[in-house]
Amino acid sequence: MSALALVMIVRNEERSLRRCLQSVTPFVDELIILDTGSTDQTVAIATDMGAKVSHFTWCHDFSAARNAALALSHADWNLMLDADEWIMEGAEFLRAELRSSTPFIGSVHIANSINSSKNPEVSMSWAPRLVPRGTRFHGAIHEQPDSALPRRRLALKIAHDGYLPLHMEKKRERNEVLLRQALTKSPQDPYLLYQSGKNAEVYQNYHDAAEYYTQALLHTAPTASYRHDLVVRTLFTLKKAHYLENAIQLADSEMHNWQDSPDFFFALGDVFLDWAIQHPDKAESEILPLVEASWKKCLEIGERPELAGTVIGRGSHAAALNLLILYEGLGNQREADKYRDMVLPAGVPV
Repeated sequence: MSALALVMIVRNEERSLRRCLQSVTPFVDELIILDTGSTDQTVAIATDMGAKVSHFTWCHDFSAARNAALALSHADWNLMLDADEWIMEGAEFLRAELRSSTPFIGSVHIANSINSSKNPEVSMSWAPRLVPRGTRFHGAIHEQPDSALPRRRLALKIAHDGYLPLHMEKKRERNEVLLRQALTKSPQDPYLLYQSGKNAEVYQNYHDAAEYYTQALLHTAPTASYRHDLVVRTLFTLKKAHYLENAIQLADSEMHNWQDSPDFFFALGDVFLDWAIQHPDKAESEILPLVEASWKKCLEIGERPELAGTVIGRGSHAAALNLLILYEGLGNQREADKYRDMVLPAGVPV
């Protein structure tokens, strides 16, 4: 039977490390942790959980740290998690998936909590986290496997709370510096532009985010795994930056690609709603019907958790809530009531 190791790089993760290790320990053969300079109880927690802990001097390069950690493992397969992640489901299928006769890079489904409000949102993404022995990574930040092996989506589902505002603020300066340095070396790298846009968006710097995303779209292949998320985020940030005409032009050029995306039509409805506010003379007769049609299209499509960056609810209760509010604002209570029951089961107060 193939040996499986958990391989992690950590620093000052006492808040969440034990939760992560408790979730994964029953499913792996060993825990390997590379600490990059913790000053809290991280090392003590890792040791207490039975991990083999080594130390690494941080050099502002995540791939260097990741590769140093992987070099410590002699297992056939290595699973990589961050300390602010934990296994939700699917780990029981890992051993069967490792019996593949040919090596591959395994991508896991990640449920990212993206706000801590009364009505929390969860964004779904896929990331390469299971690699065979000998695999190494490249990229100083948002590192990726340096491998031509085929990618395979696994049943493993991971939860992640590191994008919550409280936790992101601690990473802000570090991420901005690393992304800026990486872009200086590769100014047209679409993935770096996309990640720079995400970083700006997290801190509500929508003008910069829209600029990064727009540049990324110029260089991103139609088949890129993150293109769906990039298009939706570009629509959102163009709207927030008040570039509504640009957003509408982008939506028109991309619409044929995303007929199965509730996120695309959810964002498009928001763009049209702002357009209606700017053009009240055309709102009721021309623009609000487009808002209505966009959000109805979300419900027609339904949830699509397999799409990178999709936010759960945009194919169900979130779109229904928008329609309910729209119809109530128009004084059409009969239509509003059609969507009330779709909202209530999701726990969204109305």
